[in-house]
Amino acid sequence: MDTSRTRICGPLTGAVTVLALLTLAACGTEPGSDAGRDGTVKPDLQLSGIDWTVDSVTVDGKKTAAPEKATVRIDDKGRASGHTGCNQFGADVKVKGDTVTVGPAQTTEIGCPKSVATFERHLQRTFAGELKARIADDRLTLTTAEGDTIALSETKPEPDAGLLGTEWRVESLRDGDTASSLPEDAAAKVKLFFGEDGSVGGNLGCNNVSGKVKVSGSTLTFSKIATTRKLCPPAVMSTEEALLEVLEGEAEYEIRERALTLTGADGKGLEAMAIAR
Repeated sequence: MDTSRTRICGPLTGAVTVLALLTLAACGTEPGSDAGRDGTVKPDLQLSGIDWTVDSVTVDGKKTAAPEKATVRIDDKGRASGHTGCNQFGADVKVKGDTVTVGPAQTTEIGCPKSVATFERHLQRTFAGELKARIADDRLTLTTAEGDTIALSETKPEPDAGLLGTEWRVESLRDGDTASSLPEDAAAKVKLFFGEDGSVGGNLGCNNVSGKVKVSGSTLTFSKIATTRKLCPPAVMSTEEALLEVLEGEAEYEIRERALTLTGADGKGLEAMAIAR
C-alpha cells in the first residue's frame, strides 16, 4: 500500500472526528461584537449551519482551484467537518465581528496526488492567524493580512446516495484514526457494488470479489466472500488483503451525500465515493 504522507499541519490528537478547516465559520454562532472606528458595533458573522464548497485559494497572486470534494459543513457547536479533496482536516477558531482567528489545525495524512498536495499546502498557509471575512451573494471570502485569500461558496447539500444499487469507488483504507491511500496502479480499479438482491461485488484492484451482504439498520453482515486468484503486484495484493478484512463479518456503514464509510469492529475500514452515472 502507498505509505506516502501529505501533512498540512500539526499531528492529530485523539480520534479524528473530521474537524474541518472551516470550523472557522462555526464559531460565528458565539455572541460577541466588534466596535468599528465610528463607534458602531459590528455583529459577529453568522456562518454556521451552512454547507460551504472551497472554490480556490490565492497565494502570492496565484490562484489555485480547489479539487473536487473540498467542502465544509459547520455545526452550531463551533465545530465543522470537511474534506480537502484528499485529506480531512480541522481547526479551532474564534469569530469576532468580521475577524476570524484560526488556531492550530489538525489533518489526516493520506498521500495525495501532487496537484492536490499543492492545494493543501496553500490552504494551510492561508488558513492561519487572523483573517478578515466577507460574505456577498452566498460567497465567503477569507483574507490574510498579506492579501492571500480563500474563496468559498454556499452549496445546497446533495441527497444521500443509496447504498444499494450504487457503484462505489474506494478511495482510502482506514485503521482507527489513520487513513492510507491506495496504490496508484490499483486506485482507479477498486470498486464495490451492493445489489438489491443482497449481493456484493466489485474489484479489489486486481482481482474481482463477490459475495452476500445483509443490511440491518446501519450494520452490514458479509458472507460467502470469494475472489478470483490472479497474481498481482505486492502492493496491490496487500491492499486486497486489507479490503477483504473489511468485507469479513460485520461492519457499520455511514453515508453522507456521496461519501460512504465502512468500519469494522476492529476499527479497520474504508472510505468510498459514489460514482456518478
